[in-house]
Amino acid sequence: MTNNDIVPGFDDERDESLKIKLQQVSEIDGCLILHLMGYIDTYNSSYFQKRIAKAIEHGYKRLIFQCGGLNYVSSTGIGSFTAFLKSVKPLGGDLVLQEIQPKVFEVFQLLGFSQFFNIRNTLDESLDFFRGGSAMPGAAMFPKVFDCPICFKKLKATKPGRFRCSQCKAILAIDNAGQVFLG
Repeated sequence: MTNNDIVPGFDDERDESLKIKLQQVSEIDGCLILHLMGYIDTYNSSYFQKRIAKAIEHGYKRLIFQCGGLNYVSSTGIGSFTAFLKSVKPLGGDLVLQEIQPKVFEVFQLLGFSQFFNIRNTLDESLDFFRGGSAMPGAAMFPKVFDCPICFKKLKATKPGRFRCSQCKAILAIDNAGQVFLG
């Protein structure tokens, strides 16, 4: 099945810097997986936005962005994801970012957007989110006790977010899945 079979006219325009492959999820109403390969920046974000808007216009409001093949996202690209979220929320939809590469996730974190998006590691976790199985997969994980990655002091996080190590003063972040990052 081609992209145009899923969303008529989707491949009418192409951009070699960002390839998008569509995959329907028949078991969940209005759910679409978008496999992203390449990068999203100021120059191709308009192309990206037009393609996704076309999918939303065709009734897809539960979007899973498979980001394993996405090697760069600029702040403009993150703005695109924010626009999609604003488009699908009033329709009763949502979006999930799946398999974000560490350097791409870092951009989301630095700009403060990692807390606004549903970020999952696997397709099963992403589908569970839309099935209503786990709106907050990390909720049962908190409070979480872990070692500071710098000084190895035992720390406790009561919720996801950013904080400072009480011993070495390193700035740390912990995501919804309980993963700890510097910065």
